[in-house]
Amino acid sequence: MEFDDPAIHQYLDVLDPDGLNALPFGAVGLTGGNIVEFYNTFESQLSGLAVERVVGRHFFNTIAPCMNNYMVAGRFDNEPSLDVTIPYVLTLRIQYTPVLLRLMRQPDRSRRWLLVRRG
Repeated sequence: MEFDDPAIHQYLDVLDPDGLNALPFGAVGLTGGNIVEFYNTFESQLSGLAVERVVGRHFFNTIAPCMNNYMVAGRFDNEPSLDVTIPYVLTLRIQYTPVLLRLMRQPDRSRRWLLVRRG
């Protein structure tokens, strides 16, 4: 499965944890309230944040405050349907990392997805 696959949202919700952990990019599954339900191994290894530390916490307030703005968190909160890829710079531990973020939200699905591709 590729980061820019137009139909990826159809697969993300049905993949088991092993399948999600095998993805070659970061995948973060969020509830409607932006609580982390899933944080894959790829993202955990690159961010240095253990899955156990992330799951169950508010993503934008406690895990990724650098994304708590109108470009990322605001879009999840204000757009009922969303599938957009944006260039972004993560600022984790004062290290700047250019990435592509793919934000996905569908009105008929409870889980939102934030995908992260580095490099």
